[in-house]
Amino acid sequence: MVSVSGQGDGGTWPSGLDEAIRATAADIATTLRGAPDTGAPVPGSQWTVGEAAAHLAQANELMAHLADGKTRSYGDGTPHGLAEANQLALAAFAERRAEPLAAMIVEQADAFLRSATRPASPGELVTPMGPMSLDVLGSYLLTHMLGHGYDLARALGRPHMINRNRVELTLPFLITAMPRVVDTTATAGLTARFTVRLRGGARFGTTFTDGAVTVTPHPPGRPDCTILAEPVAFLLMALGRLGPWGAAARGHVLAWGRKPWLAPRFPTLFTAP
Repeated sequence: MVSVSGQGDGGTWPSGLDEAIRATAADIATTLRGAPDTGAPVPGSQWTVGEAAAHLAQANELMAHLADGKTRSYGDGTPHGLAEANQLALAAFAERRAEPLAAMIVEQADAFLRSATRPASPGELVTPMGPMSLDVLGSYLLTHMLGHGYDLARALGRPHMINRNRVELTLPFLITAMPRVVDTTATAGLTARFTVRLRGGARFGTTFTDGAVTVTPHPPGRPDCTILAEPVAFLLMALGRLGPWGAAARGHVLAWGRKPWLAPRFPTLFTAP
């Protein structure tokens, strides 16, 4: 068993991240191995189960290579560029069977964790979403698996693998990535300060100044809008799997402050990659 807690990038590796990566990969593999047909469609996607699983297997391999210090070009960092790179990679990779893909998803998650115990460089790594430290790359890997794992679970009628602890471990990546996926048309002219709180857990701040965004691990002073979200709903909104009105209707999101009406707009200010 690999354990990297307290190692990696100067001792900043979050406690529990290695276990979350390993367990999420295992949960996805279990979901896949019960698939009667990998040609089934994934709800809300143009991919089949086999294509989504192949993408996950490829992405885990890419992350393992990056953690090992290998340079891999993959798109241009924009949502459109990533989507284009995904399609090109899938076209060059023919495997769509459940068992081999399940095994590869687990193997490459383990390969990532092995590389994380012996980082090739103390500096930032070049990733499809820009430069990142190793611990943020680990959070990226977890976030990516949770998003596509959720899609596979829905497609196959199985329980998803997102929970509060895993959501909190996605925050280092989300905080890093949010400025890179801002919808500049949606944010044009916007000046507002948001505090986002996960129910029973972490919080962070997002400040827009005439459309320009700054995201910090700590809330801003005197926010215009405070958003309290149930953790699973928060991640699904962040990844474009759940709309703000649907989350609010289920009681999963509450908002208050001087401008609480900004809350439903908040997720629309970003384009999920």
